[in-house]
Amino acid sequence: MLKADVAIIGAGAAGLSLAHRLNGHVPGALTPSVILLDAPPGPMRPAPRTWCFWESGPGRFDAAMRAQWRHLRVRPPVGPAIEGDIAPLRYKMIRSDDFESLIAQDLAPSCNVQRVQATVDTVEETPGGPRVLMTRPDGSHEVLEARWAFDSRPLHSLPAARTGLLQHFHGWFVRTARSVFDQSTAELMDFRTPQAADGLSFGYVLPTGPREALVEYTEFSPRVLTDSGYEAALRHYAADVLSLGDLEIIATETGLIPMTDAPMPQRAGASVFRIGAAGGATRPSTGYTFAGLQRQTRAVAAALRQGREPLPPPAHSIRARTMDAVLLRALDRGRIDGPDLFCRLFSRVPPTRLLRFLDGRTNLLEDLSVGRHAPFGPMLRTAAELPFLPRRPFP
Repeated sequence: MLKADVAIIGAGAAGLSLAHRLNGHVPGALTPSVILLDAPPGPMRPAPRTWCFWESGPGRFDAAMRAQWRHLRVRPPVGPAIEGDIAPLRYKMIRSDDFESLIAQDLAPSCNVQRVQATVDTVEETPGGPRVLMTRPDGSHEVLEARWAFDSRPLHSLPAARTGLLQHFHGWFVRTARSVFDQSTAELMDFRTPQAADGLSFGYVLPTGPREALVEYTEFSPRVLTDSGYEAALRHYAADVLSLGDLEIIATETGLIPMTDAPMPQRAGASVFRIGAAGGATRPSTGYTFAGLQRQTRAVAAALRQGREPLPPPAHSIRARTMDAVLLRALDRGRIDGPDLFCRLFSRVPPTRLLRFLDGRTNLLEDLSVGRHAPFGPMLRTAAELPFLPRRPFP
């Protein structure tokens, strides 16, 4: 039987980040023993994926950064592009395999963090803390007893919500035959794609060189596409919209992010907590998760080192979640034109303020200054009806 102060279930961004923050001794603070449970290679381990976020100056994980940009661009369906310099912020891109390698190097000589490969079968509550029942890659069964457990695995089902949209996308890492990309600028939202009847779509381009980029097709809508649907949409965007010409597809990635106003509880038991996307780190209106889970894991690590109950705090404020609920409902009901709204915000709000708003780091007055550029009537009507809407199972 294994024993530890802290069990971390799942070695994705949230699990690795928490293990990293608990690694080593900090003068004047507790040094908890930690076991990080990582799914063995196979269907339980997610495919490599890309995480993006923005921050000012050097960052904690810059060694894993694949690229960064100071300029962002948004393109309306027709008309000139909207460009913004986000200094002192930088829009940063990290690949999951690079992040895992960085944290693995950090944990390799650790005196208090142990990494174990196993499939977690059950987490049981006991008076002394959680018991984690797991299966090793060789088929043997083992038990881990801990004081606290943090579960970052995806939820089997989402809580009931008033609105449930999906952000779903398919992307190619491409290398083109000629220099076609402006590597100084990230294409955040390109609305020159055919717009879905029950949602919105856009292209997303992260150039890493004059001939290399991640090119994605994204939709906010109630339903995902077929594999052939994503391929057709992405080929149209790459060939007919971007005019990339001959290209080689180096790798692909596909993602699905719920955009919901469902409350995501951080506590799964008396001493079992959820972190990461499962614990509400995803911003419902944007799908960005990395910055939110860093706020969560930083607070959890501080509580553990101080001997306090390590309940993960909400990654986003009540005000931010309320604004998201209004926006998602208005989009879902077709009351606002999504491309028009996003283009209006990026053209009329200073880019650094807008990014801080999207990260939930603005004050009330700044929120009001951003909100005044949204369609007043539809948003007010939606806000007024929200308290009376029932929450239904997520589709």
